[in-house]
Amino acid sequence: MDAITLSPLGLFLAAGPVGRGVMILLGLASLWCWVLIVEGLFAAARLRRAVSAPADAAVGALLAPVFEAGHRAGAVMVPGESVGERRQRLAEAMGRAARLLLAEAEGRLPDLAVIASVSPFIGLFGTVWGIMASFAGIATAQDTSLAVVAPGIAEALAATAYGLATAIPASVAYSRLGASFARMASALADRIDEHAVTLVAGKAVR
Repeated sequence: MDAITLSPLGLFLAAGPVGRGVMILLGLASLWCWVLIVEGLFAAARLRRAVSAPADAAVGALLAPVFEAGHRAGAVMVPGESVGERRQRLAEAMGRAARLLLAEAEGRLPDLAVIASVSPFIGLFGTVWGIMASFAGIATAQDTSLAVVAPGIAEALAATAYGLATAIPASVAYSRLGASFARMASALADRIDEHAVTLVAGKAVR
């Protein structure tokens, strides 16, 4: 078989209108998937540097809203509040700001989960349609030779390949980026607890 036939472009050109529509949709989903992956990698790297940097470092400015929330909460004096309660209140204020920061950093990460979940089914639709086209070709030609069924089968398998090629990177990226953001959320929670203790003690931030 000619190797060109197995290229993505060759498979696309050999497909029917419905098959081409499925492949175009999956191609656009794949392109969007890689945009989200690159965006997520940059956001994760930026947040990782900020979480590991000292509070007064320039790279740590990303966490400034989190620490400022603690300072604002610390400026409010609650009568009869114990040291432990005050520390907890400051930590909760910074935790709310941290959740907003993490949600912004994660951005459109859930879109990767959608692509990973939906793409195989779109590919499956193309697979079923290609098989139906093969049976229709048999009925029309009254012939079961390979030349009759091959185009439909090729279209079906191409749709499957396109669906998997879109879903697999999206699924892997969603899992890895999600785990990365979860680790940074845990590290940020530790920073918040330390900063709350520092604020209650009235010491300089480091």
